[in-house]
Amino acid sequence: MALKSAKQKIFVKEYLVDLNATQAAIRAGYSAKTANEQGARLLANVSVQEAIQEAMNKRAAKVEVTAEMVLQHWLDVATADPNEIIHHRRICCRHCFGHGHEYQWIDTAEYEQAVNAAKLSAKKGKPPVLPSDYGGYGFDPTIRPHPKCPSCNGEGHGQLHAADTRYLSPGAKKLYAGAKYTANGLEIKLNDQEQAWDRIARHLGMYKDELKLKGELTIKKLEDLM
Repeated sequence: MALKSAKQKIFVKEYLVDLNATQAAIRAGYSAKTANEQGARLLANVSVQEAIQEAMNKRAAKVEVTAEMVLQHWLDVATADPNEIIHHRRICCRHCFGHGHEYQWIDTAEYEQAVNAAKLSAKKGKPPVLPSDYGGYGFDPTIRPHPKCPSCNGEGHGQLHAADTRYLSPGAKKLYAGAKYTANGLEIKLNDQEQAWDRIARHLGMYKDELKLKGELTIKKLEDLM
């Protein structure tokens, strides 16, 4: 069914830009005062509906995007695990795995650096208080706390950890929305998972009461125009 006016053709073209019926009506030349009602009327027009659907089908075919692909994208975002990107973890303290739960050093280089610092800070005429290496070496800050550590009581300390986003899973990559440094430190941006679930629910028609209400409002607006 062909469109009856040039304004309708322009409306269809403009509606495809942002899917905003009111703004599309204004850009098509309808009065801004009645654009909201005009947009609703045009969307209710069978010819306009068919023209919009045909244009959408052509556009989807051109870029090879289907409704199933879009739905799968939203599902991937909604079900992705944010912990893959950034998480809070409890890590061990320096005493957790040292011999006898004494202070543990990363390696001999770190210990020697601490010894030199103690010598430099010693007061004249007094021997320096050198640190002990009884706890040994091999401290790994990524290990969980030792449950029987007398120094931290098995609590260790908390740490925020951001993953290398180059190696995220496909789902987590869709959830990840970028990162930047601010005055407060690193800021990780994530796509809205609640919004993704909302889009899925709307796509599947789960909001029955809302659909009914919108339908009634549209019918009422159309009746007012008659």
